[in-house]
Amino acid sequence: MISVQDLSDKVVVITGAGSGIGRALAVACARRGSLLALSDVDVEGLAETGRLAEAAGAPKVRTDRLDVADREAFLAYADEVAESFGRVNLVVNNAGVALAGDLVDLEWHDIDWILGINLSGVLHGTKAFLPHLIASGEGHLVNISSLFGLMSMPGQSMYNAAKFAVRGMTEAVREEMLIAGHPVGVTAVHPGGIKTAIARSARVSAREDQAATAAYFDKKLARTTPEDAAETILRGVERNRARVLVGADAHLLHLFSTALGSRYQDVVAAVARRAMPAKKR
Repeated sequence: MISVQDLSDKVVVITGAGSGIGRALAVACARRGSLLALSDVDVEGLAETGRLAEAAGAPKVRTDRLDVADREAFLAYADEVAESFGRVNLVVNNAGVALAGDLVDLEWHDIDWILGINLSGVLHGTKAFLPHLIASGEGHLVNISSLFGLMSMPGQSMYNAAKFAVRGMTEAVREEMLIAGHPVGVTAVHPGGIKTAIARSARVSAREDQAATAAYFDKKLARTTPEDAAETILRGVERNRARVLVGADAHLLHLFSTALGSRYQDVVAAVARRAMPAKKR
C-alpha cells in the first residue's frame, strides 16, 4: 500500500477546520508545504484558519462553508475540490460535535444532529473522496474517531455510537484498500481530551448543566493541545499507521479498558457516579 509520506505539494482536505484540531492540522500542513482545501460551518473561524495557513506557507488555500451532514453538498464539494486542485492526496474527516446526557433524557432532534455530523458527515467525506484518493496514486484517508470510539462513557451514548461506528467503518475501508491494492492509506484517529471548544459548544439534555459539563471537560479531561494532536496525527499519516491514539490519557484508558475487558464498564460507572457534575432534578 502506497501512502502519503511527504506532504510537500500534496493536496490536503480538512473538514471542521475553523478551530481546534482542524485548524492546527491546517497550519501544520501549511508548514509542510501542502495545498489546502478547508471547510467548516463557522465561516469566521474558517477565514481565520485560512489566514493562518497562508501565513504559515501554504502555496494555495481554498476555504468553503460546508455542512458535512448535507450529503448532496458534500458530494458536490468533493468534485469541486478535485477539479480546483487537479488531485486530492489527503482527506481528514475531522468535523465533529458533542452531545451530553443520558439516553433516556435526550431529544430525537439532538440525536439526529450529532449522528448527522459525527457519523454521516464522516461517511459522506469518505465515500465522496475515496475515488479521488485512489486516482491520485498516492492518497491517504484520516477519519477522526475518539477515545470514546474505543471505550464507552456514561452520558455520551450517541457520541460513543458515532465514534465506534467511525472506527468500524474506517478499519473496514483500510482492509478494502489493502485487498484491492489501491494506493490509499487509511488511519483511524482516537484523541483523548483535547483543549478545544467542543464541550463549550456542545448540546446537552434538559437534565445536564451545560456550564458545569463544559467546565468538567476543560479542567479535568482536556490535557492535550490541538497543536500536539495535529503533529501526532500527521506522524501517523507519514508512517501509514492504521490506528493513532492521541494523548497520554487515550493510551492509558485504552490499556485499562483492554485489560479489564467488559468489566471496565463497572469501574467507569463507579468513578463517574462520584466525579461527574450533578444532574438537574
